[in-house]
Amino acid sequence: MGLLARAALIGLGAWGARAALRTVNTRPQAGQLERTNFRGRTVTLAGGPALAVSASLTSALGAGDVRTATAAATAGLSAGAVGLYDDIVGARPDQRGDKGFRGHLRALREGRVTSGLVKIAGVGAGALAAAALLPDRRGRGRAGRLVEVVLGAGVIAGSANLMNLLDLRPGRALKAGVLLGVPLTATRAGGLAAGPLGASVSLLPDDLGENIMLGDSGANSLGALLGVAATARTGLFGRAVMLTGITALTLASEKVSFTKVIERTPVLRDIDAFGRLPADRLPATAAAAATAATAVSPGAAVSPATAASPGAAAVSPQRSPSSVVSSPQTADSDRKRRSSAAPADADAEAAGGADAARGAEAARGAEAAGGAEAEVDVEAEDGAGAGAEPVAPKQAKTTRARAARRTAT
Repeated sequence: MGLLARAALIGLGAWGARAALRTVNTRPQAGQLERTNFRGRTVTLAGGPALAVSASLTSALGAGDVRTATAAATAGLSAGAVGLYDDIVGARPDQRGDKGFRGHLRALREGRVTSGLVKIAGVGAGALAAAALLPDRRGRGRAGRLVEVVLGAGVIAGSANLMNLLDLRPGRALKAGVLLGVPLTATRAGGLAAGPLGASVSLLPDDLGENIMLGDSGANSLGALLGVAATARTGLFGRAVMLTGITALTLASEKVSFTKVIERTPVLRDIDAFGRLPADRLPATAAAAATAATAVSPGAAVSPATAASPGAAAVSPQRSPSSVVSSPQTADSDRKRRSSAAPADADAEAAGGADAARGAEAARGAEAAGGAEAEVDVEAEDGAGAGAEPVAPKQAKTTRARAARRTAT
């Protein structure tokens, strides 16, 4: 296959992945694919089936013969299908505790078949069928052919699992797919890798922007297709070497965290973080909503002005509805106290009418006699607000006492 044909497959894979992503996102079942990523943001798993479909079909188009095309479609679509099954069913509460190969085996011993075990069996069966479909270009005989098929199936299934192990941070699996797809596209079987390469590049910005994630569906399918491309160009020895490396990395993942190794290695850390959203650029709306939901209880009343204020204090979560609304008994007691106090208030108002009149007359006398002293206090307050010398509290008190004595006389 020529260079232009491979470039066309890259573009077709990219276009197909974007189109498939739009289609998946508009389906009524799209809400079932929403998940929370490692930073607490809501993302969609729609990128997984979108990549699986586009990459598988374009890889089959670049195969060059019917058997290889069937092998690519079988490996990619089967891995994507069982991966999507695990993405959906594995999120159920009764499935969340069974993680890892050991967890699936433990569940099987208890008589339960987990979605993860279905995925392992499906990826393995698809890899074995794909390896058997790949043409025998060496003519090693029946025994040699059997060994090649077994090794090829191990490479395809192991690549699918290894890619899934890398899909723990935004863009990591797709970056690995690009780094492996570029050299594979340049080989004799490059048509098989061109479509998956284009699909990976087109979905990478959305993955880095934490809008989508591949999930088991996308990661398993991408790994399986790259495994088919690698297996198709190698013989017995090459497949044995690749399977040895894949097995070593898989066993190492049981003891060592790939994420910690990447973070401790400067070159890998820089590649892994390239293009990813830094923590200080993440939108704060999700975090603010989570904080508000935690701070305000369902029964707490918050006024619109308080809720709209940026600096409004959060209502205590322990605040109960009874602290906001008075009980019926309390309301009755308040009404009784107000009723008994009403006559006394009326008598006081009638008896104090004369006092009020005399007080008003005294106030007019105070205003006439002590106007100058009263002006001193007002000017002192105004001057203090403008930065002038304030009148000492003791002096102001003396002035007011002098005015009161003049009024009394």
